[in-house]
Amino acid sequence: MKNTPLILITPSTQQRGVEFSDASLSLSNRYARAITTAGGLPWVLPVTEIAPLVAEAVRRSDGVMLTGGDDVEPDLYDKAMPASLRKKVLGIDRHRDFFELMLVNEALRQHKPLLAICRGHQVLNVALGGTLIADIPTQVPGALDHRRSDAKDKLVHDVAVVPGSLLALITGKKRLGTNTSHHQAAGKVAPSLRITATSNDGIIEALEPDEPGFSPFLLGVQFHPERLCDKHKEHEQIFRSFVTASRPRHGKK
Repeated sequence: MKNTPLILITPSTQQRGVEFSDASLSLSNRYARAITTAGGLPWVLPVTEIAPLVAEAVRRSDGVMLTGGDDVEPDLYDKAMPASLRKKVLGIDRHRDFFELMLVNEALRQHKPLLAICRGHQVLNVALGGTLIADIPTQVPGALDHRRSDAKDKLVHDVAVVPGSLLALITGKKRLGTNTSHHQAAGKVAPSLRITATSNDGIIEALEPDEPGFSPFLLGVQFHPERLCDKHKEHEQIFRSFVTASRPRHGKK
């Protein structure tokens, strides 16, 4: 286990947990299982806004993975959002928002591999200066039904993958079958990112760096590969590629 990559994973939060009904962490076991199957050692880091602690946690880890969850605080990407649209934004946890924004910045500053899933994909875009679609049904007329929570581990629709992109190289696919369980999405793309996958209605399904050398591994996906990787090799390969990119190099302290 000496050279097993240590992967820092972000959790969701709950106002009332199981043990004592107080503020708690919450995370599907599928994330940790996907990392373990791919050869990594999962480490779920509690939500904190203590910057030195976040920086040290990233330093000790070999890779960082942002997970799914509730909506992102609108003021972080659109302070002028109309009240009628703001009502569609649910489950905000500002502590988690700032925690994950710090993690993105630290992972990039320390040049650590980063995999961002669903909400994490959205946080990545916001952290680097992009915006979000706050509610797809309201803002994208004629969009697909992206909130298929009834089929979390099923292939619900295809996404078109940009040839030559990291996602294309990992999966070997031009069209990739995915699940879908979200009502928000990346809007205006951050200057340092580029779109590498879209669904048929134009919703952004993957983001990667716009320039080589920006990160040793940086991929944001709107879908949930951790719920597909046990049955679909191309989704398992996302985690294997991420963990491989996170393997400790000589000289790491």
